[in-house]
Amino acid sequence: MKRISVIFMAVVMMMLCACGNGAAGQDGKSADDTGQADARLEETEDAEGNDAENPAAVPLPEGFVLVQGGAFQMGSPREEAWRSEDEVQHTVTVNDFYMSTYELTQAEYQEITGENPSSFSGEDLPVENISWLDAVSYCNARSEKEGLMPAYTVNGADVTWNRSADGYRLPTEAEWEYACRAGTTTPFNTETSISAEESNYYGHYPYEIEDNYFSQENLTTGPGEYRQTTVPVDSFSPNPWGLYNMHGNVSEWVWDYYGAYDTEEQTDPTGADTGTLRVYRGGGWNDFAKNMRSAYRAALAGDKGSFNIGIRLVRNAVSGTGSVASAGTEHTESTGGKVLIAFFSWGGNTKGIAEEIQAQTGADLFEITLVNPYSADYNTVLDEAQRDQNEQARPELAVHVENMEEYDTVILGYPNWWASIPMPIASFLEEYDFTGKTIIPFCSHGGGRFGQSLTAIAKLVPDARMGEALSVHYSGGSDLPDEITEWLETNGMNKGGSWQAATAFSRRFPMRTQRSVSCTCPVSPLFSSSTWISSISENSFSSRSRRQHRVFMGDSFNPL
Repeated sequence: MKRISVIFMAVVMMMLCACGNGAAGQDGKSADDTGQADARLEETEDAEGNDAENPAAVPLPEGFVLVQGGAFQMGSPREEAWRSEDEVQHTVTVNDFYMSTYELTQAEYQEITGENPSSFSGEDLPVENISWLDAVSYCNARSEKEGLMPAYTVNGADVTWNRSADGYRLPTEAEWEYACRAGTTTPFNTETSISAEESNYYGHYPYEIEDNYFSQENLTTGPGEYRQTTVPVDSFSPNPWGLYNMHGNVSEWVWDYYGAYDTEEQTDPTGADTGTLRVYRGGGWNDFAKNMRSAYRAALAGDKGSFNIGIRLVRNAVSGTGSVASAGTEHTESTGGKVLIAFFSWGGNTKGIAEEIQAQTGADLFEITLVNPYSADYNTVLDEAQRDQNEQARPELAVHVENMEEYDTVILGYPNWWASIPMPIASFLEEYDFTGKTIIPFCSHGGGRFGQSLTAIAKLVPDARMGEALSVHYSGGSDLPDEITEWLETNGMNKGGSWQAATAFSRRFPMRTQRSVSCTCPVSPLFSSSTWISSISENSFSSRSRRQHRVFMGDSFNPL
């Protein structure tokens, strides 16, 4: 019956096209102008409120579109600028599915859950600061309220997806990228670049700014506005298939575990069988353009949330078969053992923050230094930092932790360089086995907060437990000691540097990523840190001298 209906509709469409080349579409364009986009996208509801394509005529909520399935190249070509090695291109086919035109709003989330965890407030703003598990629970709750079969069975951290259910669910990673690309093969669905007039992101840093920071005439898109907040979900123009904000505003959780792609040709893949991280896609309001590319993959533990991660709902258009089980990975709580503060600092801000943390905890202090240090010159280090990041270099470390096995917890500090970690941090993380350890990140920044540094850390040490992170604007100013005290307490850390009861640790990550310490002080000249390794006692510096060690410029000036 379905085949007959599809053939009938195809004949009707051919007759309409033959008779009305000049007929206007719903956006006012002629049939000739709409092109491939109309071949892949249909409104889900007819005038009666029923699905015009599905023979079962299942009513669907407003704001969903039918994304017609097909084959595409998932991932990025090797020549794409700023691609990652986990974006290996391969052929994937997806079946038809329904996708929400917009990101889920705060009003929609609050209506079902009675809660609004978002960092920014507004009914028409996207909900954010929700974990993957929160997203799955929302899908089920909304399905139940509307009399639909929930897609998921949730037992703690274990989630099973019933692929035949008609309820709301998260897209698979393949579905998301297929819908985002909307038939394009370029880095963005806006072709080779994207502007701040087309998307909400850290507009000061458009695509390929890293190689053109001092000479921008070669950029396809120049720097634009950085709004520093989410915007209403219907902002900007939709992609060719009618979907808004697939790039920027908030990233969007998908179903899949993070892992290497299966590069064999597949239909409706559901990602890695096991893992510790869940994938989110699309980039957010504080991301550089390179991290909003259609192929870019970000990842975080499924019980963590962030101020720039939300969701976009999908529903089956073609009933699936079978189920997909995913067992959550329980990380062992660090309740004892030694604590190490390890940090990399270029201009001194991160070093000053690390010293304040050490003064409050009494933990051991270790500075990550290089055999061949970065230049002390601002312009030179800009180029060196982006070069190493682009090449995913692993600079050789000058000093090493000889007794890493004694530490259960590592408080890891770094400047936000080019929206990620400096490559010496990658060298450090790859040198040791962090399985079962807890990593608590902190970073200094010039406006981009964490960028994609948390994803970079999670990918490098997927078997470590991640604590709540702290971002500090430059050196943090006079409120830094109090902010650090509160941050340590949230992470269950007491004055002695040991862990309190596990209940002291928040489930949501970062529960307060808005826990950003700002500095409004005038800046002083850059300086490069000396090479040193130290374990400083809690009373080694007075409060005043610790503040003097924090300079007001250096590590995370824009863009480093």
